[in-house]
Amino acid sequence: MFPVIPRRWLILLAVMLAFLPVVLDMTILHITVPSLTLALDASATEVLWIIDIYPLLTAGLLVPMGTLADRVGNRRVLLTGLVVFGIASLLAAFAQTPTMLIGARVLLALGGSMIVPCVLGIIRRTFEDEDERAMALGLWGTVGAAGAAVGPLIGGGLLEHFWWGSVFLINVPIVLMVASLVFLLLPRTETTTPGHWALGQALLLIAGTISIVYGIKAGVGATQSLVITVLVLALGLSMLTIFVRQQVRSSAPMLDLSLFSRPAILAGMIMAVVTTGALAGVELTLAQELQYVLGRTPLQAGIFMIPIMAAAAVGGPVAGYLSNRFGLRLVASLSLEVAAAALAFLALADFRNPGFLVPTMLALLGLTLSTGLTASSIAIMGSVEASKGGEAGSLEATGYELGTGLGITFFGVFMSRVFSHSISLPSDLAQPLAERAARSIGDSYVVAQELTEPQAAAVIEAAKAAFSATHSTLLMTSAGLIGCLGVLVFIMLRGYRDRN
Repeated sequence: MFPVIPRRWLILLAVMLAFLPVVLDMTILHITVPSLTLALDASATEVLWIIDIYPLLTAGLLVPMGTLADRVGNRRVLLTGLVVFGIASLLAAFAQTPTMLIGARVLLALGGSMIVPCVLGIIRRTFEDEDERAMALGLWGTVGAAGAAVGPLIGGGLLEHFWWGSVFLINVPIVLMVASLVFLLLPRTETTTPGHWALGQALLLIAGTISIVYGIKAGVGATQSLVITVLVLALGLSMLTIFVRQQVRSSAPMLDLSLFSRPAILAGMIMAVVTTGALAGVELTLAQELQYVLGRTPLQAGIFMIPIMAAAAVGGPVAGYLSNRFGLRLVASLSLEVAAAALAFLALADFRNPGFLVPTMLALLGLTLSTGLTASSIAIMGSVEASKGGEAGSLEATGYELGTGLGITFFGVFMSRVFSHSISLPSDLAQPLAERAARSIGDSYVVAQELTEPQAAAVIEAAKAAFSATHSTLLMTSAGLIGCLGVLVFIMLRGYRDRN
């Protein structure tokens, strides 16, 4: 029998609420992109950095912060992260330039990287019983999936009445309330992992991870020369190699590399990267399609995505129940295959006339992805002892952030290149303006603001046609990726129940 913590469900409530502002920030910005692009006169590159800087930095910070939480205590790191996140949200809300907003997003990444691994680590330490842990992670998954889905709706509602900065300002009262609950409910004493937290090793891991991710982004996006891209990748690989050697030789390593030998953890991380990458790209594309092409308001675009939100809200508990009943392997892989089928249908659907089937497929997509991702969390957290909960949670969260950052990059670059080749701009448009308008649909709208009719209308119509030309390809590509992932997860999770 495991020791039962009397207030464990109240503790779960507190940490789920702590996770809420972080997950909202992941998607609420997607619906805001058109508004802030025009308000800040941001270029396509600046917009990508505003979106991408958060997952890029968080990917490098999560593992060091997860191991720090295991060393000094989850409660202390979680409270610090909430304070940093609240301050950063305030700075982002009142940013006057794209550069200021990017800087605020850097601070948001620091705060978020402290919060996420602590949430998962606390759940692992609080729930020793496997069935209870599955349900707890299912409820946590509900907050993650539903929060990500409701982000566009909340963002749309705020933009209907306030300026774009309100999507960040809303985090401040949430953080104040949650920090108070965490301070009161979480135990002040907790078991920690022995050993010191090596700052030098942490900085090496952070710099190496960020260099690798940035090098991949720069290479895919062709934002830097080939020489610089190769040098950055080589530098990042060298730093990570040194870090790995330090961990192998150390008697008390910062990161237990043996975790990567466990198939459930590897499957969960791969699942997190591919699924969140595809979902982030699809969601960002849909938000722009609905507003730029179909002329929906931010609120209307958010309402259009309600089926995803509502279905995702029940996906977490469904995953907990089904995993206990039928096993993780079947639940995780089958949910991904159904999600792939839903995406394939949406790739061929007409969003101008959605009817009944489009909302149904959106709901099915939200339900299955939420179920699959929660199942992966159950597998990962069930594969480690409680003392390594923060470390395992940080690895899982790193997968989410890498997927989000790289997914948006790959989708953004793909859209940009196809858009620039597809757009047919008026022949009398000045060359500098034509070059900017061909970069993205957001740039086309910015250029159109500087023109008079009928030239402005012609640029807008050309941009709409070019953007729609790649929509089906994007969704179908995502369907193929997730379908292949379902097969891979089925293979990697064989025998999982026998080991646990």
